[in-house]
Amino acid sequence: MSSIVREGRATFILALPLMAGQVSQMLMGLVDTYMIGKMGTVELAAATLAHSILHLPLMLGIGVAIAVSVKVSQARGAEEPQIAKAALRDGFLLSLLLGAATFVLSWASLPLLPFLKQDAEVVERLPVFYLLVSASMTPAIVSMAVRNHSDGMARPWPVFWIIFAGVWLNVFLNWLLIEGNWGAPEMGLEGAGLATLLARLASMLGVMVWCRVSPDLRDWTPRRWFLKPDRKELASFWKIAWPASLQVSAEMSAFIVAALLIGTLGAAALAAHQVAIMCVATTFMVPLGISMALTVQIGEAKGAKDFERMRPIVVSGWLMGLTVSLIFVGVFLIFDEALASSFLTDKGPMEIVVGLLWIAAIFQVVDHSQILSSGVLRGMDDVKRPALIMFAAHWLVGMPFGIYLTFRLGMGVAGIWWGLSLGLLVASLLLGWRAWAMTRGKLLGG
Repeated sequence: MSSIVREGRATFILALPLMAGQVSQMLMGLVDTYMIGKMGTVELAAATLAHSILHLPLMLGIGVAIAVSVKVSQARGAEEPQIAKAALRDGFLLSLLLGAATFVLSWASLPLLPFLKQDAEVVERLPVFYLLVSASMTPAIVSMAVRNHSDGMARPWPVFWIIFAGVWLNVFLNWLLIEGNWGAPEMGLEGAGLATLLARLASMLGVMVWCRVSPDLRDWTPRRWFLKPDRKELASFWKIAWPASLQVSAEMSAFIVAALLIGTLGAAALAAHQVAIMCVATTFMVPLGISMALTVQIGEAKGAKDFERMRPIVVSGWLMGLTVSLIFVGVFLIFDEALASSFLTDKGPMEIVVGLLWIAAIFQVVDHSQILSSGVLRGMDDVKRPALIMFAAHWLVGMPFGIYLTFRLGMGVAGIWWGLSLGLLVASLLLGWRAWAMTRGKLLGG
């Protein structure tokens, strides 16, 4: 028990700024949802559609960032700064390539948007906002990679303050450009897209400069960013990055398709889904921060070959996650109507949101569980089988069930959400079992 308390304290100290950083990052999406929602249901639905499409490259970027965190934390445990430098450089270059490819593909996909069978008004309002947000993917993905390097070095607080400042910059730019305050042009939805792009650029520059000048990190940060990568190091990095990206994408692609399916039910349904999913995604940032801390803690223990620490780390992380989940269950059940009315003015979407938040109370318990177990497995370089588990849980179980409930039984948006919940339940059980089995000291050390 004393080892669980000790490791729990260490994990919490590391997780606190990571949780705060993830929540602050999510606040940018919340601010956009709140301010765009005040413009109208069509504008909010258009923003939802754009972000849903662009979530997939963002999730691929998270896979790259995860690989940076894993490699850097293991390098820190083994005291090998050259490996940490190579990991950050590889992550930076892959992030640039992914961001550039995202913008090119987004621009090329504009003629295909009407074929998504979304509300005609929504599609008409989409193109400029869509391209601005797609352009912001490059700084967003690069920022994640550099931030995860700092997290892997157990120096998360300065990055948190930089990201937090970027959120407030986004708030100010939204106020300036959406409504045309202080003599700025009144750009509406397009102003929100430009604000996101500028805020993400500022955040990217901030985290890159800090990692380069910090006394704690400069010896672990590459002096030159644009060097030809070492093939062996890049192969080792990619071995973690691609299955991590696949694992995250398996879940998020299900959410993207869910949003597209919900969009066929009308603008009100899609706007309600956006509000509910933003509430769930915001609370999800807390266990995600714990999961990231577990990745660093397990990675450091693995790098130092201290296998006896692993089970106490896992148990303490699960206990923290369960506590957080129960708190947010209470929030969703008690404040459902208040949350819905905070983002929407139309009564129809508000009523849908209230129903979805009740499903979310169950939804998030299993969602939090699976991300904690995923964090443990990533710290051990175990990413391929978890990726297959996530794919099977969502695409062979969750999505078919949700589609059946929605379009065959006529349950509407709630049917899709119940399907997502079932997929997450299957994933949480299988990943939890694997995390427990893989952290057996005898198995790893012997």
